[in-house]
Amino acid sequence: MNRWRNKVAVVTGGSAGVGAACVVDLAKAGMIVAALSRREETMNKFLNSLPEELRNNVYPIKCDVTIEENVKTAFQWVQKNLGAVHVLINNAGTCNSIDLSGLYCTKEIQETVDINVTAMVFCVREAFNLMKDHQIDGHIVLMNSICGHYIQKFPLCSVNIYAATKYAVTAMVETYSQEFSAAGTNVKVTGISPGIVNSGVMPASLRNLVDLPMLKPENISNAIMYCLSTPPNVQIHDMQIRPLNEKF
Repeated sequence: MNRWRNKVAVVTGGSAGVGAACVVDLAKAGMIVAALSRREETMNKFLNSLPEELRNNVYPIKCDVTIEENVKTAFQWVQKNLGAVHVLINNAGTCNSIDLSGLYCTKEIQETVDINVTAMVFCVREAFNLMKDHQIDGHIVLMNSICGHYIQKFPLCSVNIYAATKYAVTAMVETYSQEFSAAGTNVKVTGISPGIVNSGVMPASLRNLVDLPMLKPENISNAIMYCLSTPPNVQIHDMQIRPLNEKF
């Protein structure tokens, strides 16, 4: 991780769960971290929980990543005030436990697509072009899911269009890998595909199953840090992470 020290990382969904865990680990590694979140109160509470030496390396930015102009403004601020982006952890996501075939769930479907797919495109576009313009061999991480590789039979609930959006992320990882190479860059892209993580993204109907094996947010952050630490000639294309004794 030494080559990333004092370099800039952007983390979306950086106020809680996996995003917050990534912010902490990146700051501990000596990176300057821009934490994007649309939930200002949650972000302030998270920052206040950090020790001062870490808090000094974290810059909160209120940003709704589903709004293209918000994303552009956020990355422009980072570029102007912190420097060129070297790492993007594209973590923001959502999951709605409503049947895909159910009536009157259009709002939940659109929200899931906007956050899990469209917002990711906005953020990758800004980060990659900054990396390319500054000739930075950066690293972009896309938060995927086991659901992006096969459809799990979840107990007690449906995950609506979530799986479809994660299959899209699987395709996006491959597409970005080809595009970044075709553009003549050495920018890496990695998809992280966890099983169930005990975080706010998981539907409450699953989170309340006390006997269900789950990953912790820090488990995913640790995996991301490993991917970032690989040598320049190594790209982890997709990493699948599952809790021990996963039941489905």
